[in-house]
Amino acid sequence: MSNQPILWTSDTAHAALKARSSAKWAATGVSIDSRAVAPGDLFVALKGPNHDAHDHIAQAIGEGAVAAIVNADWAQGKSLNFPHLIVPDTMQALNDLARHKRATTQAKVIGITGSVGKTGTKEALAAALAKIGETHKTMGNLNNHIGLPLTLARLPDTARFAVLEMGMNHSGEIDVLSRLGRPDVAIITTVEAVHLEFFDGIEDIADAKAEIFSGMNAQGTAILFRDSPVFDQLKDRAEASGIRKILTFGTHMDATIRLIDKSLHSACSAATVQINDKTLDYCLGAPGLHWVMNSLAVLGAIKALGEDLIAASATFSDIRAPRGRGAYRQITLSNGGSFGLIDESYNASPASVRAAIAVLGGTHPKDGGRRIAVLGDMRELGAAGPDLHAALAKDLQQADIDLVFCCGPLMKALWDQLPQVQRGSYAEISTDLVDPVCAAVKAGDIVTIKGSLGTNMAPIVRALDMLGAETSRATIARAAGG
Repeated sequence: MSNQPILWTSDTAHAALKARSSAKWAATGVSIDSRAVAPGDLFVALKGPNHDAHDHIAQAIGEGAVAAIVNADWAQGKSLNFPHLIVPDTMQALNDLARHKRATTQAKVIGITGSVGKTGTKEALAAALAKIGETHKTMGNLNNHIGLPLTLARLPDTARFAVLEMGMNHSGEIDVLSRLGRPDVAIITTVEAVHLEFFDGIEDIADAKAEIFSGMNAQGTAILFRDSPVFDQLKDRAEASGIRKILTFGTHMDATIRLIDKSLHSACSAATVQINDKTLDYCLGAPGLHWVMNSLAVLGAIKALGEDLIAASATFSDIRAPRGRGAYRQITLSNGGSFGLIDESYNASPASVRAAIAVLGGTHPKDGGRRIAVLGDMRELGAAGPDLHAALAKDLQQADIDLVFCCGPLMKALWDQLPQVQRGSYAEISTDLVDPVCAAVKAGDIVTIKGSLGTNMAPIVRALDMLGAETSRATIARAAGG
């Protein structure tokens, strides 16, 4: 048996699901993907629109799953030779596991949503809380109607804190997540013009984000960005939900956690913050004003939980932007010299692209190097998409970006606004931009790659990584395509 704590037994699963197991077992994990099953996992066979995990139960059991939760219609007429629980619907069963964990846990639960900054804030808060006690958090981007119940189902009984990221692109989605997670503390990082394809404007987006309050009780705490143009709307929604305690962060004079000074550098940041009558100075191991703002939200949560603000701020120096979300690395060229790569390829919105451009603008290329931006489409912006892309030209100019490469039909609107001297190359798809970008990069340059996940900027990142070895152009092309 693994040294990992037991998350579920056949008896506790029966209590959660009202379904009796065919055998006794104890599980140290929960999985919905047969390819990622670890020995000791409880396997939940979800049936989706394109894949049915019931087809992979044998593989999951072979990899060491101790039992499987299966749909009754699939199990009918079958002789099952593995430990199992039969339920009417496995997706509902996953939610029931999550609901049972939330009802029985002693952990304080912190929910985080917002148009940008959710994952960075989640990681920074989880790291700070981990210094205080056992902390469970959303892994990766498991922040939707499947990921959040899975995260809760994996919550150890011994956890003191649980940090849950809640994402959405349609109204009503966060309401469901909040009622399941029932946060004690809720953070809305900010509300920006994202997912406009599905909303009429920023006020509608604010209403969707405010759904995080629906699962809270009157003893909960809401943490809001005081500088936001929709702050009053969010505050009203929190109060209408019965939440009595509201903390705020930002540069506004009335902010509970107020930024009074900052110093932004190419590889790190520093902040001076006022909280009530006390002043706090700290450093962050990631560059950019957006990381500073994330840290203010984290301090708000720490304050709401009654924990040590100074000790929490000391963890900020260990913050590093994750891969795809601002990670920086230096790549040594085979022919001598090196260039810097800022990997922001995971996703993009107008606010996050502006933040990435500002970070690139704050860098200091050496030996005649240039600031190069490689930008892909920002998706889900609806009719406002072309104008929002074109508007980035001003940000690029103000940040003194030397060369810009654009990919995707929406980025054509930005490309058309760029002066000739700033133009690198334009392509409809990312793979067609690989060769022009690789050919342009030289020693001393600093390159930022940014685009929505669906724009698939990863091939460009992979190709630039491979410039660090003596690799043929054909090999780079194959890697970029893969």
